[in-house]
Amino acid sequence: MLNVVLWEEVTMGAAGSVGATWLGLGLVAFAAVSGARAQEGLSAYQGAWLQRGPECAEIYSSAAKGTSFKKPVDIFAPAFIVSGNRLRTPQASCRITSVRPTGDRQRLILDCANAVAGNEVRVLMMLQPDGSLKRYFNEQDTLGTRYERCSR
Repeated sequence: MLNVVLWEEVTMGAAGSVGATWLGLGLVAFAAVSGARAQEGLSAYQGAWLQRGPECAEIYSSAAKGTSFKKPVDIFAPAFIVSGNRLRTPQASCRITSVRPTGDRQRLILDCANAVAGNEVRVLMMLQPDGSLKRYFNEQDTLGTRYERCSR
């Protein structure tokens, strides 16, 4: 009887481990597919963006690796850079975890961190026919804030 109980514990433990392994692999695959889908939805948003006011050359510098914020970074600059599935502002770095259409806009879910904390941020954006984009504060915002592309 003791052998049967031990065998059941071992086999159930092994089955549980196998199940946990498959569950873990499934979650990793889901995250990879979600990340790929998010990146597909981001192709039009790639590049450096700046709200009207300062000139692009005042905020950004270009190098072989791409565009970055000019040093010293103006932490108040109304600017952001989308590169792959990353969105960077002068103060925070975010991983874009989801891009989904919501009406004529796109809802981006960001996992952001700065020097103090990390949190989830939801952003509504819409590309404009002239190549600019608008960021909306919520679904009721009809005006949005306009950003011009500085570089791809």
